[in-house]
Amino acid sequence: MILPVSNFNKHIKFKGKDSKDDKLPKSDTLMKNNIITRSRIAMDKFTKAFTVYPARGLKGSINSDFYEFLTMGTVPYVIGSLTLMSVFNSAAKYFESFDQSAAYKLGNKMALGVVFYALARTISKSFVNLPVKWITGVDTQLPYMKVNHQLPESKDDFDLTSYEYHKVGESVEFTRWDLLYGEPTNKGELNKRYDKIAKRNGLGTNLNDSDQAVKPIYREILVKSNLARSFSSYLWAAAGVALAFQKPWENYFRVATAKFWDTKNFTHSAKVFAESLADSAKELFKPTNPKNKLEKYSGKAVLGLAALSTILGVLNTLHITQKPSKVSEKDVLDKNKESVVG
Repeated sequence: MILPVSNFNKHIKFKGKDSKDDKLPKSDTLMKNNIITRSRIAMDKFTKAFTVYPARGLKGSINSDFYEFLTMGTVPYVIGSLTLMSVFNSAAKYFESFDQSAAYKLGNKMALGVVFYALARTISKSFVNLPVKWITGVDTQLPYMKVNHQLPESKDDFDLTSYEYHKVGESVEFTRWDLLYGEPTNKGELNKRYDKIAKRNGLGTNLNDSDQAVKPIYREILVKSNLARSFSSYLWAAAGVALAFQKPWENYFRVATAKFWDTKNFTHSAKVFAESLADSAKELFKPTNPKNKLEKYSGKAVLGLAALSTILGVLNTLHITQKPSKVSEKDVLDKNKESVVG
């Protein structure tokens, strides 16, 4: 049996033989949301975006799907980033000495800006995700592995399976509630996740149907946190680009080296990088010699807007309006009074 699926590459499994592939999930499975899992998922998607998925699409495979198309969005993003990083540095050698120096300065800052843009946009999402998770108990980025049973592409193909990586709350309308339940044979485990979220959000304990009470809250948190991430991540990305264009980075570019085997120079380069980062942050927030008010306050404005959007986004997410009413039938019906049931 050929099983072209794994976290990183294809595996071959022969029928009737014991194989480690037996450990691969047979159905959609929750994954731990930690840095190791996220790194493995990112590496797997990145690798396949440049290799497996384009090849499958170019040959017109009936198993090429929308997930693969979206994953391949990484390709133009990376190519465009590399182009932007090299556009000035590649042409600088053809300029006059003075122009060459200016081109390298701008090119290096643009390259650093691309890196800081990606880092700031990625890291800043945790500024929303983590507080929301800590306070509400809802992990909006909880990943799971989706198992796809593919169609045979030739007469020799059978039992083809592929894996995709999604998030439980990826779709608000089609949230994978089934993956949040525990073992149905164990009553205490069935609603364990929902019980914890209910308790964390003040709905009480020992609820008969904690899942039904939690789902509206879960949806509301998903919608609001998505909005918060969308706004704040791009503002933090803008702050990252602004940080990369500060003058102190020129000190780092003079000594920068990627030759890690040259321990002395590489260590010195890393030290200057840390110093330039600190000095650039100070320069962005409080310029040494601002030419006008715009330059004087623009850095503060960018950082302030990014921080404010994150704070307001988190507060809005934590302001839950979909909590079920705490009014019970005991508060409505008076057993001492007569009532007529029609």
